[in-house]
Amino acid sequence: MSNLARYLLNRVRSHPDSLAVTGNGQTLRFGDLGERVLRLAGAMRSQLRLSEGERVLICMDNQPEFFELLFACWAAGLCTVPVNSKLHPREVSHIVGDSGVRAVFTSERLVGDLTPELAQLTPPPSITVVGGAAYRKMLESPAAQCVDRAPTDIAWLFYTSGTTGRPKGAMLSHRNLLAMSWIYFADVEHVEPGDTKLHAAPLSHASGLYGLPHLLAGGHQVVLPSFEPDLVFEAFEHHHRVTMFAAPTMVIRLLQSPSVRAPHRGLRTLYYGGAPMYVSDLQRALEAFGPRLWQLYGQGESPMTLTGLAKRDHLGDGGPGHLARLGSVGITRTGVEIRVVDEAGRDLPTGEIGEVVTRSDCVMAGYWNNPEATRQALRDGWLWTGDVGSFDERGYLTLRDRSKDLIISGGSNIYPREIEEVLLRHPGVLECSVVGAPHAEWGEEVVAFVVARPDTDISDEALDSLCLKHIARFKRPKRYLFIDSLPKNNYGKVLKTALRERLKNPA
Repeated sequence: MSNLARYLLNRVRSHPDSLAVTGNGQTLRFGDLGERVLRLAGAMRSQLRLSEGERVLICMDNQPEFFELLFACWAAGLCTVPVNSKLHPREVSHIVGDSGVRAVFTSERLVGDLTPELAQLTPPPSITVVGGAAYRKMLESPAAQCVDRAPTDIAWLFYTSGTTGRPKGAMLSHRNLLAMSWIYFADVEHVEPGDTKLHAAPLSHASGLYGLPHLLAGGHQVVLPSFEPDLVFEAFEHHHRVTMFAAPTMVIRLLQSPSVRAPHRGLRTLYYGGAPMYVSDLQRALEAFGPRLWQLYGQGESPMTLTGLAKRDHLGDGGPGHLARLGSVGITRTGVEIRVVDEAGRDLPTGEIGEVVTRSDCVMAGYWNNPEATRQALRDGWLWTGDVGSFDERGYLTLRDRSKDLIISGGSNIYPREIEEVLLRHPGVLECSVVGAPHAEWGEEVVAFVVARPDTDISDEALDSLCLKHIARFKRPKRYLFIDSLPKNNYGKVLKTALRERLKNPA
């Protein structure tokens, strides 16, 4: 049994009256969810005339219908292409064209902007507004039988966030997503019917992916329309054993909310990832939420599953060893292999910095319709992540940076994150990002973009002094540029490409 939808339908049979999905003021039980999934699957085959293996794009606001659409596609033997609703219509159009999508499901708010862009494609896909008349008609269709799928059949085309160019579609199979779910149970937590998975981040990425193990185990999905700290804290108090994903930027917003002082009785696990979480922010989060934090390191190409820093690993005495562990991304996940290698693929000794490569049942089959990118990323069965890091003697992996963000100045390698961690020790620094700028003599020089806290005056001299106390002189930024905010993509990742472009073309 390889089709993910069959595992959900097992839960429908065993716990039909358990709460399944809540959002927009309504709640579905598992029996109701299963019926809607099979009716939608039937309509996809009969009304939309979709054949097994064809792609269906889901671009919608955070709505509870996301999960019934996801599993309906799988029950019908289709491949889903979930994308962030914050993308520009032209970005969505590129993904539709690149993946050969036949049908699009979207929200009422988005359809007006998407329709003219998608109409230019040949052939244009069908567009259905979730909750609209056509969607309601689909829910009146006769229920379909769940089709069989092979473990290697593609279930989810995960388009990368595209911080350095056009996004690529990582092909995730049913086996990949099942392995991701099993490893979640092995490493993060056991899920029981009635446990709550709170969704405040886009369902198209990390939050939705880890919704799968919760649904397959009978967990209750609670979908918030957007990320609002007050709504999140209210959910922590109202629901049972709550688990939630938060990008580091979301964690910081939670920490800035007055409601952060509440006891958060219902919170079980706050897992975070997708971008660097700096030690200073992590210490504040531990003070606020206690031993409930779980850090994951993964990529769309190996969804959510490379290493993890468990709740117990967050605890400590605040000494150098504890802080070093907080600065890491944890240890290798169950069933996963990770190595740190040089450019030739040779293993490096403990403590030496190289590229992180991984192998497991979670690793993608390749990039959709992009054999050259696939050849670069997958070599001899290993995924080359593009991340640079090192293991310590206990097996904790510390990421330095993306390989493309490495700064080489005067022949020495400089890792921006190391400098960023130091700058964030200054109480007046809210955010910062370090990049390399071309330099005639040294090749590159270090430049720090700094966002100061409101009503704070920070001098270059103070930052220089801080750096010289903690890192080698040659790593110290040669320039500090103070800006109002850092450019970020729709997933909260800092766009260092935009910062480097700003250095080339100052306003």
